[in-house]
Amino acid sequence: MNKLKTKSPIKRILSYTVKHKNKLFMAVFFMLLSSGLNVLPPYLFKSVVDDVLISRNTFMLNLICAAIILIFGLKAITTYWQKYLMNQAGQSVVMDLRIELYDHMQRISLKKIFASRIGELMSRITNDVAILQGLASGALVDIAFNAMTFLGMLLFIFYINWKLTSLIILILPAVAFMLSFASKKLRKVGHRVQENLADITATAQEAFSAIRVVRSFATEDMELERFKNANRKNYNALLNSVSIQGIFAGGIEVFLICALALVFWLGGRSVINGNLTPGELVSFIGYIAFMVQPIRSVMNQMGDLQTGLAASERIFEILDLPIESDGDKIRKPIKKLTGHVKFEHVRFEYNSGQEILHDINFEVTPGEKIALVGPTGSGKSTIADLIPGFYTPNKGRVLIDGQDVCEIELKSLRRQIGIVPQECVLMKGSVAFNIAYGLDENSYDIDKIIQAAETADIREFIESLPEKYNTEIGERGVTLSGGQRQRIAIARAIIRDPKILILDEATSSLDAAVERQVQKAINQAMRGRTSFIIAHRLSTIREADRILVIENGRIIQEGTHESLIKVGGLYADLYKIR
Repeated sequence: MNKLKTKSPIKRILSYTVKHKNKLFMAVFFMLLSSGLNVLPPYLFKSVVDDVLISRNTFMLNLICAAIILIFGLKAITTYWQKYLMNQAGQSVVMDLRIELYDHMQRISLKKIFASRIGELMSRITNDVAILQGLASGALVDIAFNAMTFLGMLLFIFYINWKLTSLIILILPAVAFMLSFASKKLRKVGHRVQENLADITATAQEAFSAIRVVRSFATEDMELERFKNANRKNYNALLNSVSIQGIFAGGIEVFLICALALVFWLGGRSVINGNLTPGELVSFIGYIAFMVQPIRSVMNQMGDLQTGLAASERIFEILDLPIESDGDKIRKPIKKLTGHVKFEHVRFEYNSGQEILHDINFEVTPGEKIALVGPTGSGKSTIADLIPGFYTPNKGRVLIDGQDVCEIELKSLRRQIGIVPQECVLMKGSVAFNIAYGLDENSYDIDKIIQAAETADIREFIESLPEKYNTEIGERGVTLSGGQRQRIAIARAIIRDPKILILDEATSSLDAAVERQVQKAINQAMRGRTSFIIAHRLSTIREADRILVIENGRIIQEGTHESLIKVGGLYADLYKIR
């Protein structure tokens, strides 16, 4: 088991401070100075009463006033530096954690990503990290400062009168118990708050990403109600947190005031009996009163602390998920591919006990064009996804140029495979940026971009644009038509000259006229490459060298278009229908 998984959230957060230990040490140094200076004023009460008011000593009055000005001046300086340095260290830790979380989320297995709501995952990197950022810059700093101040005051009252201090020490376990009990309650509520916040994000993300569907079915009111319900749950959880915090804060304060009254009564009797000076009693009571403030402040910050720790647990849940390249230390890079692909007795399941592919066996020679056809849900796309290692077979092997995909470094493999998906997603940026997407910066060559555009039959359109290849196409390529987006996707897939090309329903969302144009680009792109074509429209795969007919996760037919039509069966039936 990973040792990090067994650590508490606080210990795991602290493990990120090693990199910033110098800043942290300086922050702690100034915090000690600031809390030490914060402890001194109540002690001056003793001198004010005994040496000024009772003794009527003008010199001591002047000295104490000067000391007060000096103490609070130094306290302002040390407080500034302890807050600045502590925040600098805390924000650096949160920045490192956010970057690691983003990097990790990009590498989580696709099984996990597709099984999750994207909005919930995004909430981890936005809402949860934002909460943790508030914790690093607020609650943790204040709690640490108040804890040091409290301990300093405790030492001073022990010096003034150890007997009365012993009474205070006896009640501290009760206060600690109440704080611990409140913390556990607030942690649970904090989890609910973060989960509800994630639900709000996911609900909004789903509605806006499917805005056309929402408008088409006139379900704006239904989506609004879903959003209201998610907000209502979050509202109730937040009120629950405030309620718990208020009850325990009030209870602890009353408990401490009762202790203060008891100390005042006992201390007053000691003064009357001559065992304590009036100044010592005033100083002692001053410290007790001042000690209430750090405890009150800690209680007020407890909700933020527990919400922050709940957020950190949700962040670490993601960081503890295995990434698909976990075995890259023993994987070997693959050099220039030839495009030889072989499936040996491959079995695969997304969920345990629900096998999707059953004993898949086939071999593809370099440059061969293979079509995968079959009913929806038969396993065509799953077969294609196993080639670049998006998933790992539960049994059997997928071999690329004789090497098991499970033993190949995934980056070196994927850089030599071109993929054109059914839903073409383009990035916000220029046409050139989208075509060259994924290339190394040193390989960003306009001649390669133009050549890829030429092969994808999109060059003429690009050069008609106002800024040609530098034209911005908007997020997800909304300013382009479906056919134009698809041809840019083809250019993007082939610019690295891949030896394997995967076309997953690349023309299914296009009308017949646009499909013919895109098909021309596809035919050009497939030349000299091992190609896998997944298509519902069987007219687009007639020229394939071989067709594999998939049904219920099994290859039930194999051959050319003519041979399969001749023998009849599922392919012939599908062809007649489509």
